[in-house]
Amino acid sequence: MTPEDEAFEQIEKAQGWRKRQVAEIERDFDREYDNMKRNEVIEEVAKAIEKFKPAFGPDTVASFAIFVRGMKR
Repeated sequence: MTPEDEAFEQIEKAQGWRKRQVAEIERDFDREYDNMKRNEVIEEVAKAIEKFKPAFGPDTVASFAIFVRGMKR
């Protein structure tokens, strides 16, 4: 293997490392975004459940809303 071939291999390895690093950052961002959206939806559900107080009683509704909010990440 010539020195030129070795240099090209090193460049390819460096580019592969950077691509993996960028992909990992994107994956982490996607996960955080998904969790944020999930938490927003869970909060919406908990608020909707709290509107049922007259039908089921305040203690039951509050307990269930707490349970739902506990599902956040």
